[in-house]
Amino acid sequence: MANSLISIQIIPKTKNGEDVIPYVDEAIKVIQEAGVKYEVHPLETTMEGEFSELMEVIRRMNERMIEMGSKNVISQVKILYQPEGITMDQLTEKYQK
Repeated sequence: MANSLISIQIIPKTKNGEDVIPYVDEAIKVIQEAGVKYEVHPLETTMEGEFSELMEVIRRMNERMIEMGSKNVISQVKILYQPEGITMDQLTEKYQK
């Protein structure tokens, strides 16, 4: 079972103030390629997995933004680390329809 839930909002500084959505789409693609469980929400994306693996995904997301031409990147991150295991479903099951 996963031991961490990490939510990230990635905010790249674009070259000429252009739309950040293509950058965010690429950041989500990095998550998809990592093969971790995730959910996209309007203001952030939540990943489920092992702490070290998810932190590596975040590193790759930031590096990808720079590769795309961002001068810098702000990553707002929320971490729930629970060694005995945690899932997104456990936290939201009472709200599921």
